Amino acid sequence: MECEEVRDQFADYLIDNLQEPARLEVRNHLAACESCRSEAEGLKTLWTKLGTIPAAEPGPELRARFQVMLEAYRHGLDQAPSRSFRQSMNEWLARWWPAQPVLQFGLALVLLVVGVAAGWRLRPEPVVQPNGEITELRGELRQMRQMVALSLMQQQSASERLKGVNWSYQLQQPDREVLTALLDTLMHDPNVNVRLAAVDALRQFGGQPVVRTGVVEALGRQDSPMVQVALIDLVVDLKEKESVDTLRKLTQDEKLNEAVRTRAQKGLQELE
Repeated sequence: MECEEVRDQFADYLIDNLQEPARLEVRNHLAACESCRSEAEGLKTLWTKLGTIPAAEPGPELRARFQVMLEAYRHGLDQAPSRSFRQSMNEWLARWWPAQPVLQFGLALVLLVVGVAAGWRLRPEPVVQPNGEITELRGELRQMRQMVALSLMQQQSASERLKGVNWSYQLQQPDREVLTALLDTLMHDPNVNVRLAAVDALRQFGGQPVVRTGVVEALGRQDSPMVQVALIDLVVDLKEKESVDTLRKLTQDEKLNEAVRTRAQKGLQELE
């Protein structure tokens, strides 16, 4: 079982909802993989701490609103007509239901047969309902990963920011806030290695319009040859036509690194 598959099973594993042999495979993987084991232990600790947070007590404003709603409901009941639905139904049935017992029995038998036949034909297909608790836990796990990535990318240490960028690899569908943070890292981070990691992280989200626009803009602002080459390869792989003008400017910049100019020229030929 690969690391990504194991991470997808963390939610079920942590609440003992994972069946064998999948549970055994996850346990064996955690025993052998230090990275996944560390992440699983951190998530378990965080989940335990979340469970200790006391539930919020309703404040006086909430109680006051509830009392107002309750009084309105009671007032509506007082204003409702006294004639109940049950009484109306009984009167309606009395008008058409036969008075003789024999006819009553016959009519009841006919209705029973019709009801059974209709119920058999219209019976719904069994639907397997998803486990709401598991779905909720997975959503919270996804949100937690995003918060960790965002927090690390704002740290002063380059190694911590690099960890934050690497955390984004675990997000299959990141929020716009995460994508914006990755683009901001690519644009302004002073460390070349962090910016290169941001390029690699953004590659997996290349289908997002905000990412495609952002990498083209970043290409025109970069001063590191390594980052420039990485971005050129990215826009070419994405077949991003909007980068043609930027690539053309790079090929015409005589002060630019020769390797970058050569790569830009090659990319320009592929996109035009």
